[in-house]
Amino acid sequence: MVYIASWQEYQEAAENLYIKSPNKTRYCVKWRSSEGKLVLKITDDTTCIKFKTYSSIFLNRFEALNLSLMQKMQNKRPTPIVHTPGVPDISKDTDQTRSSSPFIVQPAGPATGGVKKKKPKKKK
Repeated sequence: MVYIASWQEYQEAAENLYIKSPNKTRYCVKWRSSEGKLVLKITDDTTCIKFKTYSSIFLNRFEALNLSLMQKMQNKRPTPIVHTPGVPDISKDTDQTRSSSPFIVQPAGPATGGVKKKKPKKKK
């Protein structure tokens, strides 16, 4: 087991390890709230790579690594949004259709109903 100190090195090594043997690779995340420690481990039974941090700065990077690994595990690539000239933008049209909808849109908030308030006890 090797702890890698640099996040960039860990991310590259983790992605390369998964690409090398996708059927055998396991990814484990451990969070110890009492210590504020995050430990990431990826292994394919021959190579084990770990990363340990106490900093909350790595949470965004950790999320990006998870997204990247999940896309590889699902065999998907991120699709870029391409706007072609001359083609109308659909997102602008959806706002108009929503405003002409016969349904009344209520603002999000606590749900009403389903739970009754208890009546206070009568005083003697």
